[in-house]
Amino acid sequence: MAKKTNTRDSSGRSGLKSSYPYYLANRPVAANTDLDVLDKYSGQRATRVAMADAAAVRKAIVAGYQAREAVAAFPPDARRDVLEHCVRRFTERFDELAMALCIEAGKPIRDARGEVTRLIDSFRIAAGEATRIGGEVVELQISPRTRGYRGMVKRVPIGLCSFITPFNFPLNLVAHKVAPALAAGCPFILKPSEKTPIGALIIGEVLAETDLPKGAFSVLACSTDVASQLVEDERIALLSFTGGLIGWDLKTRAGRKKVTLELGGNAACVIDADPGASIDHVVDRLVFGAYYQSGQSCISVQRIYAHADIYEKLRKKLKAAVSKLRMGDPRDEDTFIGPMIDEAAAKRVDAWIEAARKGGAKRLAGGERIGNMVPATLLEGVAHNTDLYQREAFAPVALMEPFEDFEQAIELVNDSDFGLQAGVFTGNLNHAMRAWDKLEVGGVIVGDVPSFRVDNMPYGGVKHSGLGREGIRYAIEDMTEQRLLVIRDPVA
Repeated sequence: MAKKTNTRDSSGRSGLKSSYPYYLANRPVAANTDLDVLDKYSGQRATRVAMADAAAVRKAIVAGYQAREAVAAFPPDARRDVLEHCVRRFTERFDELAMALCIEAGKPIRDARGEVTRLIDSFRIAAGEATRIGGEVVELQISPRTRGYRGMVKRVPIGLCSFITPFNFPLNLVAHKVAPALAAGCPFILKPSEKTPIGALIIGEVLAETDLPKGAFSVLACSTDVASQLVEDERIALLSFTGGLIGWDLKTRAGRKKVTLELGGNAACVIDADPGASIDHVVDRLVFGAYYQSGQSCISVQRIYAHADIYEKLRKKLKAAVSKLRMGDPRDEDTFIGPMIDEAAAKRVDAWIEAARKGGAKRLAGGERIGNMVPATLLEGVAHNTDLYQREAFAPVALMEPFEDFEQAIELVNDSDFGLQAGVFTGNLNHAMRAWDKLEVGGVIVGDVPSFRVDNMPYGGVKHSGLGREGIRYAIEDMTEQRLLVIRDPVA
């Protein structure tokens, strides 16, 4: 059971340090201990973090801007060595990083270990890419006029980048910005979520052990108002933001800089009449996709569409499986549902559930909210005009409904302002290809839930879900620009 939030210090029992500095131009700065970071399960203070003020953010921008040439000139093999150092140190500090996630994000410990593994994977992938950022030869001799001309293109670092990351993946969403920036040769300033800054600061601590040029990185916990400089300052060449729909407002304020946005979704999963797998397997994957880390994932399964021929069988098995999920202390190895990030988030989704029920929805599994703990919830008959259907729940809740034919399922999936990823269980190759052709999403996952992600694949959405793609190589493309060289042979 979740306890009431208070500010009593539990850092002595958590394994965390009593306080953490921020990192300004590669150096730790213990300017204050103004930010309390709470244990999301107990509500007690877990540690304190130094908060950067407006002057510190300005200094970070100046340092990063001045470091552009030095970081760009830092050799690719040296960039690889920095990334490989991070892989080694994250591996050595694996348990510390997992427990930090468990405490600051309320992430069940098994999920926390999975995220640390992905952090390591992301930096390892980036280490390989650091020496593979190539270019191409462009054939210019397309007519007698251009004979004797040769063309070549290389990719060069875009310059200073600013990164703003959310609370739900405090390590891996940071890794998907920081690791490609290091590989590409771009200095950066990172603003982690104020609710979950510890993982990012540990990454900063590891980077401070390397020989990166001065000003190559800053990791600053700061308020939203102070962070406005990271959006608006013209010395910054790229803004990469992961979070809510406020990202579109940030884009309008960003001026001429390049902007990439990952803004969430209400992901759907289609289960065809022939799912191409056993119903038990489908249920296992739906449970993972919908309720992993309490549903606080942009690609969490929120809408489940099952063919009428198998709907009742799937409904019965899914209801039973969801009802068995254990909610409790995220440190417990048997816990599947941990706390939501705060009580306000839990109250919001609880209100959405109750509004859906008043509108005619039936709750198949779930129960009463306790503080910031929301039981795994499954509903059917949710009206399409409700918040729970139209918006991103970002909580351990999913809804299901039947469909009659596959074209109808595609229409249901596309009936959304969001389009990040979709899952399709089908044994029909034509249906799989039809889904790839017609679903308005950034990624179609056939044979699994939309929550599947590998850290080297292109990841991003369409419509309100954002623009641009992450995945290490694809992020590097955004963090570099093409530069053309043309050489004329005067005797040709």
